[in-house]
Amino acid sequence: MLHRNTTKMNIVIVDGYTLNPGDLSWEKLKELGEVTIYDRTAPGETIERCIDAEMVLTNKVIFNAETIKALPKLKYIGVLATGYNVVDTNTAKECGIIVTNIPAYSTESVAQMVFAQILNITNRVGHYASENSTGRWANNTDFCYWDTPLTELAGKKIGIVGLGNTGSATARIANAFGMEVCAFTSKPQEAIPDYITKLPLDELFSRCDIVSLHCPLTETTKELVNAKRLATMKSTAILINTGRGPLVDEQAVADALNNGTIAAFGADVLSVEPAQPSNPLLTAQNCYLTPHIAWATYEARVRLLNICIANVKAFIDGEPQNIVNR
Repeated sequence: MLHRNTTKMNIVIVDGYTLNPGDLSWEKLKELGEVTIYDRTAPGETIERCIDAEMVLTNKVIFNAETIKALPKLKYIGVLATGYNVVDTNTAKECGIIVTNIPAYSTESVAQMVFAQILNITNRVGHYASENSTGRWANNTDFCYWDTPLTELAGKKIGIVGLGNTGSATARIANAFGMEVCAFTSKPQEAIPDYITKLPLDELFSRCDIVSLHCPLTETTKELVNAKRLATMKSTAILINTGRGPLVDEQAVADALNNGTIAAFGADVLSVEPAQPSNPLLTAQNCYLTPHIAWATYEARVRLLNICIANVKAFIDGEPQNIVNR
């Protein structure tokens, strides 16, 4: 627990460490109210810590119906992320509590991670750097060596599932690489750039060399990538998921990797986070996992904090913005 400053609103941040492990400043937020910051909050601590709060900021701490109803002073919940499934928005609305999120702060960073994954898989920079640090190149007979497939992206077909902010940014980068860009999207062809070709979902999976997931998680898209769909993909295909973990059936993906049904999987998200030791993807062949860090570049976190502060100020000024539970 840190920092207090007396003005109007009592503001509690329940899990501030992920956004700001120490390289950002809370000072502008503290100008707006009495701020209490907790690095982390366990489920059993939420009500006690927020009992006097008028405004709460949360990233992953859950505010379900029971918790919300136990906080009579609460007027505002600010989610420090784009997704807001950690809050029971219906109950919040019933209680007269406004819920806001942080839209589109990490678009470029997430698109960058998509290509970090793709380039790692196609060029294996980390692998060769590791090999060379133990003397392999220095002791090599020839001037070069390689023991993995090396793949050029130009001319390859990439399929993007969902053309929202991150999907569109990924498409733009793919086009710059000289790739043939396809997408599954509800947008009409005339509403998307000329370099993107719309495809039905199953055709996209069967025809593309790389498939990248950028759709929201809904009942319809849960386990969109399953054993049946994986079986239609090229054996050389690469699957990327920087969206939501449950978009894929993780056991089915692990089986497809181990059986050679697809060539590789790069993901920044899992169905349960942190990763469970039993997750089959942790030991699957040609599976490259990063710990949900696509959003966490310094630049994206600065944008997130600035939008968070703007959201808080807008609420205090009586003109709330980025409301998700109207």
